[in-house]
Amino acid sequence: MKRKDQFGVLISIAGVLIGLLFFYLIAKQYNLVIDAHAAIGRTDEATSVSITFAVLGWLGVTSTAIWVAVLYGFIQKEKWSWFWGTVAATIQLLTGFFPAIPAMDSQLPMPTLSVFGVALILWFGTLLIGGVDKRIIALSFAAGLAYVLTFIDGVAPISKYTTSHDNPFWNGMYVMTQQVSWWGAVAWAIFIFALLKKKSWAIPLGLFASSMSMLAGYPLGLHNALVEVHRFSMFLPAPIISSALMVYLLLPSTKKMIEQWSAKA
Repeated sequence: MKRKDQFGVLISIAGVLIGLLFFYLIAKQYNLVIDAHAAIGRTDEATSVSITFAVLGWLGVTSTAIWVAVLYGFIQKEKWSWFWGTVAATIQLLTGFFPAIPAMDSQLPMPTLSVFGVALILWFGTLLIGGVDKRIIALSFAAGLAYVLTFIDGVAPISKYTTSHDNPFWNGMYVMTQQVSWWGAVAWAIFIFALLKKKSWAIPLGLFASSMSMLAGYPLGLHNALVEVHRFSMFLPAPIISSALMVYLLLPSTKKMIEQWSAKA
């Protein structure tokens, strides 16, 4: 077995183990975080947690199963193994990171950050096994930030919807933007995968992902900053990063770099 395959086997085993750990942690945190928010009268945030934690739990457990298939692939020396390992690690980055935010708000432990930390190592590890160009890794990492932050922009509208019935326009806006952010996050994840697989439609997909993040994030962020909190809004990092990525993707030099990566054997 080649050294890369041996490294891949170790990475896959680690992926399965942290996936099992996440399964335990998310189940343990689920009612704990919900009850903590309800105890201080924030039933709106408790509702948001009940929905979001469930979605992340399903995704996190699925990523564990993907790692099992990847482990088999590395043992069999399959060329596809590193890519699907990257897919599994990308999912685990999100599922490990977000649950820490509502836990921190409730002054509770944030154990899923351990899953996030290991997943980040596994993510870079799979890309190194796949021989991915460093510039492509950097672009993928930036897109990964947009992916996580855009998903987060889709969480707050769940709770804000329940507390904004006295403002019909913004109540409707929260409904309309919630899934736009989540689909934008999905688009950013697929953009990363398309970039790694050297697909010709990677740039158009990146433009779509950035547009989704901007369409949902800017209205919410500007309203939150100027009307609600009177400071920088945490809705804004996702659309700002997405805007920067859109400009970068439109540069001729970026297209040339991706074409060079696609032409690489």
